Amino acid sequence: MHWYLDVIKKYAVFQGRARRKEYWMFFLFNLIVTIILSIVESLIGMEQILVGIYSLILLLPSLGVAVRRLHDIGKTGWWLLIGLIPIIGGIVLLVFSCLDSEPGANKYGPSPK
Repeated sequence: MHWYLDVIKKYAVFQGRARRKEYWMFFLFNLIVTIILSIVESLIGMEQILVGIYSLILLLPSLGVAVRRLHDIGKTGWWLLIGLIPIIGGIVLLVFSCLDSEPGANKYGPSPK
């Protein structure tokens, strides 16, 4: 939960670097909250309103942590646009998000250890 809240506190920060743990813990807690909201919506008969609002609120933090994750492996944030290519783009971004960090400082800043 600590990593999730840290990403939210950096609401629209696109500079710096994010380690794998920060990225994946944010992803995990985001997924858990989305599933819980979906279950609540289905139980009370809503039409994905809560999930939609939640997704809009977390759009910038999600983009920010993804850009910082790319920075951590030495890639520019513009690589996120490859996700617009069906199937292949998602696979490339998944591989990038699983890669280990560049050791030491890179052009995006010092290692976030």
